Amino acid sequence: MIFRNRAYIIFIVFIVAAMASCSPLHKVPPDDALYTGATVKVGDSDLSKKKRKSLSGDLEDLTRPRPNKKFLGIRWKLFFYNIGLRNKMSEAPVLLSDVNVDHNVKVLQSSLENQGYFRASVQGDTVVKNRKGKAIYTVRAGHQYLINEIQFPDTAAILQKTVKESSEKTFLKTGEPFNLNVIKGERERIDAYVKERGFYYFDPDLIIVQVDSTIGNDKVNLYVKVKPNAPAEARDVYYINDIFIFTNYRLQTADADTLKSQAEFYKGYYVVDRRKLYKPKMFSQTMRFVPGDIYNRTDQSQSVSRLVNLNLFKFVKNRFEPAANVDSPKLNVYYYLTPFPKKSIRAEVNASTKSNNLTGSSLTLGWRNRNTFRGGELFSIEGTGGFEVQYSSRMRGYNTYRAGIEAKLDFPRFLIPFFPLNTTGSFVPKTNISLAYDILNKRKLYTMQSFRAGFGYVWKENIRKEHQLNPISITYVQPLQVTQEYKDSANKNKTLLKAIEKQFILGSSYNYNYNELEGRPAMSGGIYFNGNLDLSGNVAGLVTGANLQKGDTVKILGGQFSQYVKFEADSRFYFKISNKAVWANRIIAGLGLPYGNSTALPYIKQFFVGGTNSIRAFRSRSLGPGTYRDVSTTTFLPDQSGDIKLEFNSELRAQIAGLVHGAIFIDAGNIWLYNADPLKPGARFDSKTFLKEIAVGAGAGLRFDISFLVIRFDVAFPLRKPYLPDGERWVVNKINFGSAEWRKENIVYNLGIGYPF
Repeated sequence: MIFRNRAYIIFIVFIVAAMASCSPLHKVPPDDALYTGATVKVGDSDLSKKKRKSLSGDLEDLTRPRPNKKFLGIRWKLFFYNIGLRNKMSEAPVLLSDVNVDHNVKVLQSSLENQGYFRASVQGDTVVKNRKGKAIYTVRAGHQYLINEIQFPDTAAILQKTVKESSEKTFLKTGEPFNLNVIKGERERIDAYVKERGFYYFDPDLIIVQVDSTIGNDKVNLYVKVKPNAPAEARDVYYINDIFIFTNYRLQTADADTLKSQAEFYKGYYVVDRRKLYKPKMFSQTMRFVPGDIYNRTDQSQSVSRLVNLNLFKFVKNRFEPAANVDSPKLNVYYYLTPFPKKSIRAEVNASTKSNNLTGSSLTLGWRNRNTFRGGELFSIEGTGGFEVQYSSRMRGYNTYRAGIEAKLDFPRFLIPFFPLNTTGSFVPKTNISLAYDILNKRKLYTMQSFRAGFGYVWKENIRKEHQLNPISITYVQPLQVTQEYKDSANKNKTLLKAIEKQFILGSSYNYNYNELEGRPAMSGGIYFNGNLDLSGNVAGLVTGANLQKGDTVKILGGQFSQYVKFEADSRFYFKISNKAVWANRIIAGLGLPYGNSTALPYIKQFFVGGTNSIRAFRSRSLGPGTYRDVSTTTFLPDQSGDIKLEFNSELRAQIAGLVHGAIFIDAGNIWLYNADPLKPGARFDSKTFLKEIAVGAGAGLRFDISFLVIRFDVAFPLRKPYLPDGERWVVNKINFGSAEWRKENIVYNLGIGYPF
């Protein structure tokens, strides 16, 4: 230990000495200076302090070049360059001679004029001190011109009339400052609007916004017009003529794959499929364009997206061209589809670690058969095997092994008898049929097997909203083997019987997912919501008249079938603090109502808290329910489960440097039973006391974000323990990081993949 401390001290001394001896000016030529950045001073006294600060910051971001980056006051990349490193970690010194002051003055002047400061003036100079130089730009912005009036001239021309119709949603607002970027956005908005109404050859450059700044009082009038020299084709509304779909397009055989003579006509579509691999009906259900429609950009993009979402084609391209020999403006549409291989094999390896000292890995092998029945169906079989190893002294040897196989058949449409439904968005609806078998072996304890079957639908309204409806969902779980050790422990602790009981679940479920973060950067703000409704045993209960309270229990396949209504909502709120920081929050509320043939939810449907992605100050599945605490003397730790769940999480995330991100967090929550259990005193939910039974933990962590993979390390400790006597549950005053005994009992380390929420 002494040697290790000395080595650490020597290493620190070496780094400090190296940095002290290697000046940032080491590689700067004698007749030059190290460039340290630009300062923009806005001298207008009539502008508010906030406005001057904002304007100054925006203008400073426009100056070039950028100085060497600093972190904690040190130019690390320049330091590594100076000591001889020449890689991504290093950066050559930015010199004052690299600065073109006159060019930057013109850039700032232009930017100010684009923001409506038509009388602005900019002056630039440089200052050198101790061989370090900086640029100083002095700005006199003057008054910012405001928009007085916006006019969309009315003419008989159909294009100009369509442009005027769009004015209700204009980005240009009277009283707002003149801004060239807003005008550019307005041209893009108009372009999108008219393309939705058939003007295929229109272009945003055909819109001109004339500015009249002579009206006085620092105001301008804007006139939005179509350029007089706009070509004739840009002024015409186009209709869809013929639609050709080439199903086996390959670049090396493009000519042979696009012979129209081999096309089969089906409900308005010419399908070129020489090998008859696809039923033409599949395309009529997928496409959004129909011959005779007015061209619009939405149908164009949705048709391509739906073809991609069939998951049959590697590449999807489309092309429009004017139709020949027609009496009005029309377009022929061509879709070129390059298929995936019909059959494929994939492999996936996962690794995981949990706060209850379980570390493991899994391997998944899958086989796919695309276009199984020529209608875009996907048949897949996946086999999974994995293990989790216990490495703590108490749990050593109680390893977990899992294996399973699942077969799925997906149809790219709704399969509903007598009701031909379809969606109108960019995503193709799917009908899923699945059948699966799983086996779980907890070494030295028990082996369980389960059978699963389901029939359901998945559809998306758009990229953010997804629905899943499973009218039929069947699960049957039964023990294959229970060890004598587990039986002996269950005789002492009857709650252990819950994990090995037979379970038969026959029900339905619905899931709704809304995700504003889809396609956004990790540090952006937004809302995420996932709601799930799960019903079981409703019809079976009505038929059999099961009522456990009266002793009328009913079994199916030797297992007591479950009756319950379960609802769970997961809401997340992300607030962007800056470009490098976000405040993430999560609220989970779960409620299970057992009735009829059940007094509690089946074990595999119950809620759990604690662990890497939950309340991190408590080990996985060890918390609750309520104030109950398992004090059994068994050599293994049983999971604690409940029918009701409430959880809150709040985490401040910030980028520290490069791939390294940090976080501080606080977690709170618990689980409860819906009905009282004499074997678990204090576990029942009570609306008057449940807030006093909330567990609270806090901590900090590091994340290494490699874009496609996030490795997370969190350290947490409890602030409130619900299983302690009332009045003693807050343990903040007992925190003692210097005590080895306290650390052993309270600090929990979590290593995970991905963010916790």
